[in-house]
Amino acid sequence: MKRLTPVLIVLLCVGGALGTLYFLWSKSKTRPVPARLELPELRDIVKKTVATGAIVPREEVEIKPRVSGVIEELFVEAGAPIKAGDQLARIRIVPDAASLQRAQSAVQAARIANDTARRELDRNQALFSQGVISGAELDRFKTDLALKQQELASANEGLQIVKEGQSRGAGKQSNIVVTSTVDGMVIDVPVKLGFSVIESNNFNPGTTIAIVADMSDMIFQGQVDESEVGKIKVGLPLDIKIGALEKEVFEGKLEHIAPKGKEIDGAIQFEIKASVTPKKDVFVRAGYSANADVVLDRRTQVLAVREALLQWKEGKPYVEVETSKGVFARRDVKLGLSDGIYAEVLEGVDKDTKIKQPQNAGPPDMGGGRRGGPARGGRR
Repeated sequence: MKRLTPVLIVLLCVGGALGTLYFLWSKSKTRPVPARLELPELRDIVKKTVATGAIVPREEVEIKPRVSGVIEELFVEAGAPIKAGDQLARIRIVPDAASLQRAQSAVQAARIANDTARRELDRNQALFSQGVISGAELDRFKTDLALKQQELASANEGLQIVKEGQSRGAGKQSNIVVTSTVDGMVIDVPVKLGFSVIESNNFNPGTTIAIVADMSDMIFQGQVDESEVGKIKVGLPLDIKIGALEKEVFEGKLEHIAPKGKEIDGAIQFEIKASVTPKKDVFVRAGYSANADVVLDRRTQVLAVREALLQWKEGKPYVEVETSKGVFARRDVKLGLSDGIYAEVLEGVDKDTKIKQPQNAGPPDMGGGRRGGPARGGRR
């Protein structure tokens, strides 16, 4: 019995060691990964390029004053609809000291000339009564007085304009009241009460009182990179997505591509403009940031596969298809339009063909693909 005990201990140790080695070997053994399958599907394929920009009115009109002064009263605020001729603001004139002095001097000189002409007429009227001068000579003095009176009236109107910005005989045509020149909506009022404004003239664009635009006619104005501008042309359709209106997609049509690019952040960008088709009950505000998908080509409900399923040999695409359970064969395919994720398949497979996923294909859910296999999971 004593002789058997050491033997049993040795056998137990050897058996334990062998069991441990077998357990470690079985754990380290790589299990075969089952093949995953996908089925082609019918889908729309759109090839597009993206332009970034904003939604702006097609026409914006800046209303400027015809006189300089201080804003005394504002009649509108941003967002108000307006008609041509509606009042926007009233301006209080702050006379320039030099202009006021010149106008007052002109009035004084005209008054002196008028008084002199009147005295000359009165004196010659007496001489005419005595028969000393002829009627023609008297008429000349009458004409001279009439001219001096007109000069005095003109000088008084000039002084009135310098002081108040308008003359008493101007009627409704007042320069101190700024009116709209177009119909539309006031989208911005960059001035406030008490602001000093400058008149619009040949040497100064003047201060903008309000910006009026037709909000029913909006366009997309954006930029396209020089690498993409050669692919687009006027007339192409656009899908416009506005950041502030996430659920809305507006249709548009490309109307203009700038012939000259501009350097923006180190890259050459070309400006594009596109019409925007409005939607009922959706108000689009000026200045919304937006992205426009310029549709270069489109296929509707065509057979397509994920590009990740495609393999290439000598520049020709092919896929591995399941011919029987666990058996795969190469099959060449002919491709059509691609959007970078899905490719149109013209020849080689049909909608029931089970295609093997390559190891680097990634999960089908990344592309929204339809899986194949007995349980639609594709795992066999």
